[in-house]
Amino acid sequence: MKSGKGKRIIISGGGTGGHIFPAIAIANALKKLDPSTEILFVGALGRMEMERVPAAGYKIVGLDIRGIQRKSLLKNLALPFKLIGSVMKSMRIIKEFKPDAAVGVGGYASGPLLYAAGLKKLPYLVQEQNSYAGVTNKRLGRKAAKICVAFDGMEEFFPEDKIVKTGNPVRRQSVEIEGKREEAFKEFKLSPEKKTILVIGGSLGARTLNDCIITDLDRLISADIQLIWQTGKHYYKDIERILSANYHPNVCMLEFLNRMDLAYAAADIIISRAGAGTIAELCIVGKPVILVPSPNVAEDHQTKNAKTLVQFNAAEYIADRKASRSLVNKAMALLNDDKRRKILGDSIKKLALPYADEVIAKEVLKMAEGNN
Repeated sequence: MKSGKGKRIIISGGGTGGHIFPAIAIANALKKLDPSTEILFVGALGRMEMERVPAAGYKIVGLDIRGIQRKSLLKNLALPFKLIGSVMKSMRIIKEFKPDAAVGVGGYASGPLLYAAGLKKLPYLVQEQNSYAGVTNKRLGRKAAKICVAFDGMEEFFPEDKIVKTGNPVRRQSVEIEGKREEAFKEFKLSPEKKTILVIGGSLGARTLNDCIITDLDRLISADIQLIWQTGKHYYKDIERILSANYHPNVCMLEFLNRMDLAYAAADIIISRAGAGTIAELCIVGKPVILVPSPNVAEDHQTKNAKTLVQFNAAEYIADRKASRSLVNKAMALLNDDKRRKILGDSIKKLALPYADEVIAKEVLKMAEGNN
């Protein structure tokens, strides 16, 4: 027998903040809708979810699973065995936890867990974040009870009758920027009188964005433009060594932005990668953005995400290979074009779906109720 009156839900996936933050947002929304809900996360051993999820107050179990290693073919020989082992462990987790439903948000652990859920006849929901579905989610979508998406046109990848357009869940505190402009400039020790660019390449960083800023930093300083620059933890120390002699009051360089709300509040324009979670936040924030998609992701989905926004005149787009020649030029031109900035800001705001976490949570609880 299942203990307690609340539903039991497994949430699987992770690997990057782009998967973990939405997963935690869904969990928080489930608890908000029904505090008696019991939630278990399933992640991949050694990935950041194994730290971030417990820090958010939830229990997590790890699977010994990883993706294809492009730099070492030898390491891929163990992949089929890890996959089989992860499916078997997922079957045991389902048997022991006795969930009413499962949710997959993407990442290494999502595939084995949802595959096991299908074998166990456990209803599950796929949360597809991108405008172009990956191979794993396309396969999992065949047996899914519901597929929650953030973009139109997803019937190209999934059965149309299972699709619900919900948007991508975001960290609510990160997009609440109203009335925070003055606080933001105090936080970053910058002037509210100067134009400000926010550069974000994700928690790990983006080499292309960092290289572009380093190359043209003197031009930006000469133009009296301010920077809030998240370098990412992979690059911070090296960049700090390079720029130690060129430090300037206009530049606030950080390894990681703990207060994204203040960074968004201070920005006149934003330069960013095009991960689905980041785009969901940018739509709610409603600031003009230049997207430079990462070329190092499955199915080049960031480029497809960016071009979807471009179709609605809601973002500027520069290919990664062209960024060194044109990114800073485009940013400076945009700062000097008030009309274009307003068009971009208004257009991206229209695409916002700010309550995705609650909409998805309601679908999960409905699915769980139908399983009883």
